[in-house]
Amino acid sequence: MLIDTHTHLYAEEFDGDRNKMIKKAIESGIQKFYLPNIDSSSIKGMFQLEKDFPGVCFPMMGLHPCSVKENVEEELKMVEDWLNRRKFCAIGEIGIDLYWDKTFFEQQKMAFKKQIDWALKFSYPIVIHCREAFDEIFEILSSYKILPNGIFHCFSGTIEQANKVISLKTFKLGIGGVVTFKNSGLDKVVEQINLQHLVLETDSPYLAPNPFRGKRNESSYLILVAEKICAIKNISIEHLAEITTKNAIEIFGA
Repeated sequence: MLIDTHTHLYAEEFDGDRNKMIKKAIESGIQKFYLPNIDSSSIKGMFQLEKDFPGVCFPMMGLHPCSVKENVEEELKMVEDWLNRRKFCAIGEIGIDLYWDKTFFEQQKMAFKKQIDWALKFSYPIVIHCREAFDEIFEILSSYKILPNGIFHCFSGTIEQANKVISLKTFKLGIGGVVTFKNSGLDKVVEQINLQHLVLETDSPYLAPNPFRGKRNESSYLILVAEKICAIKNISIEHLAEITTKNAIEIFGA
């Protein structure tokens, strides 16, 4: 049994066949799906999945860095209000993204720190979105004496960056479809990392693994990610499932 630690099952790309797609993934051996929030627009769909698939779909609460705009204070207030109203499995996805737009860099840093503080207050793990901002994120994390547990979602960095994350002692590396890309180099990084530091994810509907690269990703494709890691490590899928499922439960607590 595998766990998809990061999937946007509420995304409009699944509007035509959402339940069928989730049931297909469950039949493939995916037992749990962790849903990162984006902003106020994604909450309704996320909660509906939790209702439709109780004990299978688990919502997070957070503000995605790409949604940090002029109304950041309003969006953060929404996140805080929800955190005070009910339980979540994590605060996410949060972080810094300097790939698309650097306009709101200072606001992204502020939002990231505020949400880390909430994670510490509520004893939640965090799920970090990091794109072209590793040094900026690591600097912020290093400024904390105590850090929550968490996941560096969609990790695709160097072995040096991986070891920096591991050195923080509270984070796992989320490995998804990029590990199957021919020239990503992530396979060489994963080869050097102990399984105890890894969790599996799809980030569906994005970043589909080969041979579906460029098409809509699905949670059932987590099997392809798992098979690639097994080939890299020369281990059985049963062994990989046992370790990565244990790692995911260590982070999320259930």
